[in-house]
Amino acid sequence: MNETVKARTMETNEKTLIRTLKGETLSVPPIWLMRQAGRYLPEYRETRKQAGNFLELCYTPELAIEVTLQPIRRYDLDASIMFCDILVIPDALGQDVAFREGEGPVLEPIQNVQGLSVLNPDGVLDHLAPVFETIKGLRRELPADKTLIGFAGSPWTVAIYMVEGRGGTDGGKARSWAYKEPDTFSQLMDVLVAATTEYLIMQVDSGAEVLQLFDSWSGVLSEDQFRKWSIDPTRRIVDGVRAVHPDVPIIGFPRGGGLMAAEFIRETGVNGISMDANVPLEWARDTLQPLATLQGNLDNQLLVAGGAEMDMTVRRIVDTLGKGPFIFNLGHGIVPNTPPEHVARVVELVRGQS
Repeated sequence: MNETVKARTMETNEKTLIRTLKGETLSVPPIWLMRQAGRYLPEYRETRKQAGNFLELCYTPELAIEVTLQPIRRYDLDASIMFCDILVIPDALGQDVAFREGEGPVLEPIQNVQGLSVLNPDGVLDHLAPVFETIKGLRRELPADKTLIGFAGSPWTVAIYMVEGRGGTDGGKARSWAYKEPDTFSQLMDVLVAATTEYLIMQVDSGAEVLQLFDSWSGVLSEDQFRKWSIDPTRRIVDGVRAVHPDVPIIGFPRGGGLMAAEFIRETGVNGISMDANVPLEWARDTLQPLATLQGNLDNQLLVAGGAEMDMTVRRIVDTLGKGPFIFNLGHGIVPNTPPEHVARVVELVRGQS
């Protein structure tokens, strides 16, 4: 190992987020926020105007770097998550993906095994080359003490969008396909596991120091289906990434997984688990924290409301979970109508400045 790589490795291991994901308890927990770069920031809205559409913003490294850095400049958070979207994977596979103003993502649905013929796994990494350039640029421009997080959607959640053609559903079409024809649905999941594993490995190759897998729709699954379509694909991805990068910390986010969270940690081997806002703090402390670093879990709507209730809840989360390995975050991403000053207030509270 040359001296440059040694220095970078030492620097990475000293970062607060990395230390916490390795199991260390810090007197002041690290903080970053899901969707910390986004429409609630006026500087993001100005930058967004320079891109033709949302996917172009994701695929234009200079713009993606700029919006990723904006919340770091404003709030001095401990980590930066690269600006991108989980649906770049179906886009890279060849599915028709668009983001429509006021409507969100819209995809040409794939609802049976015949529909899989449109997917071409061979060109995924070439298609996503701009994302890797964004990561490389961020490693150059981020302050030395900030952790760079890469991410992807978990296969089940990405499959929901691919099959339903949009978000905001109960996943009925995907769940029906998975129940009626598990063998053919597995073919879609196998494609997603392989593509996501390659994607995440290349993110680490490009400079990502931590990875997060977003399984935002895992909560619609029954117990057995959760094991089959959330836990098992996540385990395969974690194993695949670790075969190449054995030391990279990985955070799982099985949103809505509830009591299955402990099994998720044990079976997937993730270093950390991100919790949605309805996870009871004392239960998480007693049941989950002995198994993995906890991340969460302020209600994003309370971040919108602010005030005394938000202050009290932030302090309670830190007091309850901060005696073990813990990263402060939200239970889900920042929403567009969030006042930026409320984010600043949360950072102050977590760091004990007021």
